Amino acid sequence: MVRLLQILDLLSEKSENLQAVFDGKYVIPRRTPANPTDKDETEYDPTYWLDDGCFLQITESCPEQPMLANVVMGIPAEKLGIYYDLRNEVDNLKRLKNILLGMRENTEKFDGIYDGDCRVVRTDGSFPPELVADPIYWREGVFYHITQTGRLKLSCPTVTVGIPSEALGICCGAENIAVADFCLRALKPYMDELNSELFNRSRPVEENGRYYFCEPSGEILLRNSAYFSARMPRDYDYGSGTTVYPRVGIEVKEVMYLCLMIQVQLPYHRMKKTVRMLTSDLPKMMDRYIRNFDRMALLKVIDLADKQRAIREYLKNSEYCAFIANGSVLPRKNDTDLPMEDAVPFISPKEGEVEIAGVRGMAIKRGVTVITGGGYSGKTTLVEAVAAGIYDHALGDGRELCITDPSAVSVSAEDGRAISHVNISPFLSAIPSSDPRDFSTSRASGSTSQAANIAESVSRGARLLLIDEDRSATNFMIRDPLMRKLIKNEPLIHFTERVRELSERGVSTVLVIGGSGEYLKVADKIYMMENFQPVDVTEYAKEPAENIPKKEKIPAADWSQGKIYRCGGFDSHPNGFGKEVLRVFDLGVMIIGAEELDLRGLHNVVSPRQLHGIGFILRAIMAKNAQDSFSNPDKELNIEQEVDEIYRKIEAEGLDCVYSGNFADMSRFIDLPRREEVLQAVGRMRTLVCERRGCEIGGYVGCPRKRGKGD
Repeated sequence: MVRLLQILDLLSEKSENLQAVFDGKYVIPRRTPANPTDKDETEYDPTYWLDDGCFLQITESCPEQPMLANVVMGIPAEKLGIYYDLRNEVDNLKRLKNILLGMRENTEKFDGIYDGDCRVVRTDGSFPPELVADPIYWREGVFYHITQTGRLKLSCPTVTVGIPSEALGICCGAENIAVADFCLRALKPYMDELNSELFNRSRPVEENGRYYFCEPSGEILLRNSAYFSARMPRDYDYGSGTTVYPRVGIEVKEVMYLCLMIQVQLPYHRMKKTVRMLTSDLPKMMDRYIRNFDRMALLKVIDLADKQRAIREYLKNSEYCAFIANGSVLPRKNDTDLPMEDAVPFISPKEGEVEIAGVRGMAIKRGVTVITGGGYSGKTTLVEAVAAGIYDHALGDGRELCITDPSAVSVSAEDGRAISHVNISPFLSAIPSSDPRDFSTSRASGSTSQAANIAESVSRGARLLLIDEDRSATNFMIRDPLMRKLIKNEPLIHFTERVRELSERGVSTVLVIGGSGEYLKVADKIYMMENFQPVDVTEYAKEPAENIPKKEKIPAADWSQGKIYRCGGFDSHPNGFGKEVLRVFDLGVMIIGAEELDLRGLHNVVSPRQLHGIGFILRAIMAKNAQDSFSNPDKELNIEQEVDEIYRKIEAEGLDCVYSGNFADMSRFIDLPRREEVLQAVGRMRTLVCERRGCEIGGYVGCPRKRGKGD
């Protein structure tokens, strides 16, 4: 392309003739100091090459119009993900089709497609042919990997479609979570179109057939339904039936693929329709998906991801713990995850406005921040936007540039949660017949549950607590002067008396307060919501707060936990034997082994697929320690270390490494939860044997002798 630019530079600004471009004249230097008599050679070639192997061929279109040119652009087939078959230019999933046609018409198992048997005939003359199981089927460089969804779902296979990244214009190195998320969202209109053609109101899905895929909400998460993976392309040619011929002497290099997971409900007793769905309708839809892929929209997504990353990096080493960009749309539409139409865009108060990575907005400083205002003024909406900023959000969500410290935890009261050997002494000086340094109960009260939630989050490294007065225990948050005079012997240490201490320890707090002025005195910054916009009223609000009587300063708390878990009770088999049990219900209840966990208090879980992810991660750890749970129940179990190892494995092998098809009621699609939420789930277990290191009180939660009391 440099040669074309040089020729164009030689043309005058007012030139009306492109003959020099059509000639493509260039000189091959032959004269050298060693051979001064040699003459340079002149060649003519109107084909201009780019560094990546593409070319432009520019020729004259019409002698009467010397400025009109024919341009032919050549692109290597492999850059488009097209790998030509030496025997069949278009293979059209030939082997898969032959396997399906070899099955019985009324089959409901479809075992053959999961085995993917193929007859390998080698060109070296070796005999007999080798029979190999390979459930990966190819069509023009795109692979279709068919796996069994579960033991009881033989007629609903999982199809992972692998598209070469270059076929979508995704450059090497850009394969990140945000790009995979965009590619998954782009699949929706194609899947809707396929399903609309299959839909028949008078028949069940099992007869119609259906395609399922993961429909994400606004958050960008690591998912097993969309990811990038480096794999080897097809290295064989097709023969007749299921025969394949390995390619010999051809070097094959790894290719980066976008992998999209789809489930296909195959129609019962309708083999012709099954063949069409798997070998025609789905591949043709993926062909259109590749052809129509919006690369310009992808560039916008990459630009947004770069901004989100830059803001997070800035917050990490700054005095701020959260940022909300001007123009963000914070309210949600009718209890959905969609932005509200005609909502008032967010505008930062001038006093707190900063610019980060070229974006202006409100930055919340570390320390204690109070958000107040009248009813329906937007207080909760603002703190929910701060909580949403834990995760990146997709373009169009409205909260794309709401960025928060990723360790932040939304904390509330949680009546009835199980507490197992938690040090809640920072908030309770004494508990009847129990030790607040080693507190356990099977059903906590509002105040003890909120105390435990905060204590556990602080011990696990949370640097920001998000608390809404409406979801908190009133007697835990405050006690007004009149009640203090009335109640002399109060063992409860209210959050107002610890919030400054937490700030000094590096744990910031954002509080939504509408009914008490006690927090105004301890706050570093106070925002009041007016007409759905924050106004900095710190100086105005602190003046009357000076009249609130000062409290006697209390000694610093012991925030250590030192909990020890044992292998006993940590098992996905009820009572240590029998069939494994793992189920997640829509209301937020999980059953794993003999445990029934209420996970509704995990406010930073943003999708039901994250709950399924928590379940599979816990089950993977249980499976690893199953032998010790049965034979050596007193063995110490370092649960945080086990969770860290699972996350390292997920990073290396992908999220699907924790999936198991043994559980018919579990989702095939998983979103990665945070480490914090996995550990929160462990903390709610009732049968898990544990104790607190350094305390004489031991045992486990279910033992009445050790059970603590609530308020």
